[in-house]
Amino acid sequence: MSAFKYEALNDAGKTLHGLVEADHAKAARAQVRALGLVPLSVTPVAMDEADGSTMLPRSRRAFSSSGLTVWTRQLAGLVSSGLPLERALTALADEAEEPRQRELIAHLRSEVNAGSPFARALSTAPREFDDVYRAVVSAGEASGALGLVLDRLADDLEERQALRAKLIGAMLYPAIVSLIAVVIVTFLVSYVVPQVASVFANGKHALPGLTVAMLAISSFVRHWGLLVLVLGAAGAGGLVLALRNPGFRARFDAGLLQVPLVGRLSRGYNAARFAGTLAMLAGAGVPILKALQAAAETLGNHAMRADAMDALVQVREGAPLASALAGKKRFPGLLAMFARLGEQTGQLPLMLERAARQLGSEVQRRAMALATLLEPLLIVGMGGVVMLIVLAVLLPIIQLNTWVK
Repeated sequence: MSAFKYEALNDAGKTLHGLVEADHAKAARAQVRALGLVPLSVTPVAMDEADGSTMLPRSRRAFSSSGLTVWTRQLAGLVSSGLPLERALTALADEAEEPRQRELIAHLRSEVNAGSPFARALSTAPREFDDVYRAVVSAGEASGALGLVLDRLADDLEERQALRAKLIGAMLYPAIVSLIAVVIVTFLVSYVVPQVASVFANGKHALPGLTVAMLAISSFVRHWGLLVLVLGAAGAGGLVLALRNPGFRARFDAGLLQVPLVGRLSRGYNAARFAGTLAMLAGAGVPILKALQAAAETLGNHAMRADAMDALVQVREGAPLASALAGKKRFPGLLAMFARLGEQTGQLPLMLERAARQLGSEVQRRAMALATLLEPLLIVGMGGVVMLIVLAVLLPIIQLNTWVK
């Protein structure tokens, strides 16, 4: 059975929307008529792609990051309480506020009703549920502990969001201050300085050097500022296009890891995400090779992803995980140390989870320290630039006062 969404009229002439499940569109229309409605349109929630697989229509995502976490937590609670998966999905579909979410959940329910495993149903919506999500669900179904595994998955999603939110929050204030500073300085240089300095431009006496320099900068900004802005935007666009090339992206990410402060933050963030994902997958019963591959694909830094895939090859050939990671200098040594402890004690998921937490805490600490350092530096820097502009305006006035005396 498949899910169909319909638009129909009731006896009062009001347009209603809803979802029904049927084997085909004709049966779906019959169900709508059985509800006492006049069907206007009946369309399938799912559509067939060229390769024959069933995929959801391409549109905006039904779940945000936080929305997916809440939905996973709700599903885990319903399944853990003993409710069958089909009934749990039905309850969540009824409670969904967004039409797109109702359609997605109804589609998943129809796939489950047709006999597909839940992980298989999730694979029809890859934009909503990534490889890691589906791998964890598949392991939960195989072990018979789907509710517990979904609860762990929700915990992992929450931890990722918390780490990302803290990093963004730490950098948001310096970014806002920098943007405001650029706008203010550009306004002063391009408008205020020329207006004030033009009063003294026709004088017989030479202007102070600082004023002359500021006037030159002002002239450059007024005549070439727009061109510089366009070239900067074009350069940014060209970089985005170049980053789509795997080879260039790997070299760019490798260079990024060498940048002071930023490189350490990027290395720690990616290592924490890798360790957390690997711990969750291994704890759910996913085979280590499959878990390693899925965890590697979550890495945003392509240079570290290449190292993780190389470590996967070494583990496949029989090397211990700790030894494979120890040879990759882009990964912090802490990760290899905890992996070694986990292999020695037989508690690899637990040790990897501890490594993820410690690496995440270190990243947060460094990000907060960097933000704390940047705030006064930006304020002092902005004050210094404004002071130079003010001096460039005041020096001719002071000089004129000296000449009058």
